[in-house]
This record gives sequence, structure tokens and C-alpha cells, in this order.
Amino acid sequence: MTQTATLTTIKHFINGAESAGTGGATQPVYNPATGAVSAQLNLASRQDLDTAVAAAKAAAEIWGDYSLAKRTTVLFKFRELVASHVDELAALVTAEHGKVLSDAAGEIGRGLEVIEFACGINQLLKGAYSGQASTGIDVFSFRQPVGVVAGITPFNFPVMVPLWMCPIAIAAGNAFILKPSERDPSAPTLLAKLWTEAGLPDGVFQVLHGGKDTVDGLLTHPDVDAISFVGSTPIAKYVHETATAHGKRVQALGGVKNHAIILPDADMDNAADHLSAAAFGSAGERCMAISVAVAVGDAADTLLGKVRERAVAIKVAEGTEPDADMGPVITAASKARVLKIVGEAADAGATLVVDGRDFTVPGKEDGYWVGPTLLDGVSADMTAYTEEIFGPVLAVMRVETVEEGIALINANPYGNGTAIFTSSGANARKFQRGVHVGMIGINVPVPVPVAYHSFGGWKNSLFGDKHIYGEEGVAFYTRAKVVTSRWPEPQHVSDASYNFPSN
Repeated sequence: MTQTATLTTIKHFINGAESAGTGGATQPVYNPATGAVSAQLNLASRQDLDTAVAAAKAAAEIWGDYSLAKRTTVLFKFRELVASHVDELAALVTAEHGKVLSDAAGEIGRGLEVIEFACGINQLLKGAYSGQASTGIDVFSFRQPVGVVAGITPFNFPVMVPLWMCPIAIAAGNAFILKPSERDPSAPTLLAKLWTEAGLPDGVFQVLHGGKDTVDGLLTHPDVDAISFVGSTPIAKYVHETATAHGKRVQALGGVKNHAIILPDADMDNAADHLSAAAFGSAGERCMAISVAVAVGDAADTLLGKVRERAVAIKVAEGTEPDADMGPVITAASKARVLKIVGEAADAGATLVVDGRDFTVPGKEDGYWVGPTLLDGVSADMTAYTEEIFGPVLAVMRVETVEEGIALINANPYGNGTAIFTSSGANARKFQRGVHVGMIGINVPVPVPVAYHSFGGWKNSLFGDKHIYGEEGVAFYTRAKVVTSRWPEPQHVSDASYNFPSN
């Protein structure tokens, strides 16, 4: 029997059940630690997409009319089910993404925070009431779901990013179709089963696997009302332009180039610890990873030595190893791209303080391994700075003042996250006020906001006007209505007028 014949097939989840779909097309799913095919993935046909959207439209009409009490009962149950399946979800993520188990469990924990926030959505869906706004007239407002929402999510957080979207969308009364990355699709399917077990009606949460054709189908389908997207800037821009042209509400989070400024007065050991974790954790495949360290004045040499010590001590291994710090990158193409950019930086004059290009794990030579890499002397014209590397590479740039560092960050086209390491409150305040970036850390390298704030960047890191989760997420997944109401007394003399009404 061939290997292919024994592989698991990962199916869609349509209208309350797993489905192989009607298209018949499949593509392989790989274990990035070994390079071996681990499963086959069913790809959606246009008929599958239409079936899912029709089910979502019908379900949204029913679910949107459920009481808030009934909806939040399902959310509370879903929260408990996700919490009790953390280990199973983390194992699926590690097997297909490659990140270490503790990191996979950590992303699920951040997703749980958003579910918990959604459990209290009643408070945010309350309207406002103004009695006797005019003589005999009351005015009140309330929010209603938009209808059918599609979430298009990236490979790097196959559980967390869907959980940034769907709990709030569903708690608000919408139906949600998830189109996850084809690279690590198993965990989203388990989420669908947990939603069903929690009591969510069929069709309210569905998972549709596919590539560009499936994405385009969701962006243009007349019965899809809103799109949530996380991915690269070129695709985020395409998603925003295409979906808005078809009358949809869109939030599209794009690419990143996150800087951290390190001042000479910083605690250098603390800064080096956190920079190493932020740059090399999850093999650098995080939208909030620090990829550029901006060393101010004489901080550079001390910082480089300390980060180097930590980089060479990182244990890179298969994510299931109990003491592994970092796993492989996601694909062979990703590895090739990282190696190419590092090589270009070296050729352009950057110093390879730590070179991870030839790294491998014994016995797993076919895995997509790149070791921690530390570059010094990077300039703004190198591809190591202009490109979003999405790998375990930290580029060090040198400036003389904090003002010069702020100007460097503001000149960059991305504005997702940034950080400063300092013991000076004055410089920290100057930094947080001056940088054109959406999320800022002060002695915190990965400033992902808690669930009751919102996640989102500026400039080419966000297309659309609403950030994800938090109160902005609630606003995105709902629409406001305002009612002006009058109940005339019997035999009331009409005061209708052809003039614009006044108070």
C-alpha cells in the first residue's frame, strides 16, 4: 500500500457536519519538522462554497434572532470545551505548523481570552435611549448583526486568529465561514466540532478549505456581508479592494516590520532576553515578532553580545521535544526565502553575528530548518530591512538618538507593532506619542493587547477602519439602528408640516 493511501483526509465542515465536498481536488499537508506529507486536504468547489454560504445565510436569520441569553449560553459552553481541548488543539498546531507545544498552547490561551470577552458581549450590545427628545418623541438606538461573515486566516496562528474573529461575530448574532490556511487546517476543523458540541445551530460556524478561488468566491459572493482577513500586505490590499468593490464591510490586517528601540539606559539583560524571545520564538513567524533592533548610541555592542549568547543557546528541535525553544519554518519555500534574504544582507555588507543558514536537526534533515540568525550593520536599503522576512532573523540597526530611531520607524511603510527598552519615562512617553504605529510596548517586546482592547496597526498593516476583537470588533460585526418614535394620543391634532420638522 502506498503512503498516500494511508493518509488522513481533512474535510470541510459544512452545515453542521464534515464534508468531503463535491470538487474532488486535494492537496498535501506537510509536517515541517520532517518534510513528510502528513495528510491530504479536500479543496472546495464553487458548489461547496455556494452550499456553505446558503447554509450560513439561512442560519444567520435564525441565530441573529436568538436571545442574548441563549447566545451567551453557547459561548460559555464553547469556552469550556476549548479550555478542555488545549492539549489536543496544540498537538494539531505543532504537527502542521511546527511551533513548539508550549507556544501552540499559548496561542490557544490568547484565543480563550477573546471567547471570554465575547461571553460578556451583552454589555456592548446595549443601545441608548433618549426620552422626550422632542415633544412626545423618544429616540433610541440598538445594534444588529451584519449577517454572513467570512474569516480568512493565516498559517502562523491557526487557532488564535480564528478565535480573534468568530466568537465576537457569533456572539453578535452572525453566521461565520472560516477559510483557514491550507498549510495547517486540522485545528480549525476541531474548533468547528467544539462549536457544534457547545450547541451552536448548524450553519452558524463552517470551515471551507481552499486556495485563491475559494477566497475570491467569498470576496465576491452577494450573500457574504463582511470579510475579516489577516495576512500579507499585498493580499490584504487585494482583499480590501475586491470585497469593498462588491459592497462588503472589510477589515484586512496586513504585513509587518516591527522595530524595538534599545536605549543605553535599558536593562540590557532584560532587553536581550525579550528581544531573543520576540525575534526567534515561533521561528519568527509572528505578526508581532521583533525583526529589527534599533540600538541607540553605545547600546549596540553590549546588546549584540548579549543577544548572541542567547541566540546560540536556543534549542531548535521538533516542537514535540519537551525542551525545544523553536521549531522549523512552515515550508521549504519559506526556508529558501529566508536564506536568500540573509545571503543578500551579507553580500551587501551586513555582519553575520550568528548564521543559522546551515542549521539542521540530526535525523530530520528534510525538515524546514533555519537557525536563529543575528545581523549587524543592516541598512534601510537592504532586503533584510525592506522585506517582511517572517523567519528567525533579527536585524540590528544603529542610530545616535531616540529621535533618529523614531524617524526610522515612521519612515517604514508598516505600522503594526513596536517597542522601546528604557528606564527613562520621558523617552518612553516621547516614543509612544511620536511613533506612527498601532500597538506599542514599553519594556514589552510583543505588545498584543488584551481582549477588551483591540488589535490592529497603522499604514500598510491595516486596510479598513476597524481593528480586530475588543469593542472595535463588536462595532465591525454589527450595524446600528436609530429609531425615532411617537405615539399620538387618540383624537390628536396632527402637527405634520411640509417644512423640515423642528423640536
